[in-house]
Amino acid sequence: MASDFGCPGKNSWPELVGVNGQEAARTIDKENKNVAARVVREGTFVTQDFRCDRVWVWVNDYNIVTRVPHVG
Repeated sequence: MASDFGCPGKNSWPELVGVNGQEAARTIDKENKNVAARVVREGTFVTQDFRCDRVWVWVNDYNIVTRVPHVG
């Protein structure tokens, strides 16, 4: 399945909000071999460029996913 952005594979994981960050990253990497999921703490500066091979997994101080992870 292609994403709305023209990137191959699954592009969004709303079901992972509220899940442990590392567990979410493993799920994303398993479900879309074209991306690398990266766990990032809320408030951390990240590059704003769009990439089909990257998914930011935003977590809080308790390592819980706080935003819907998506390709970009």
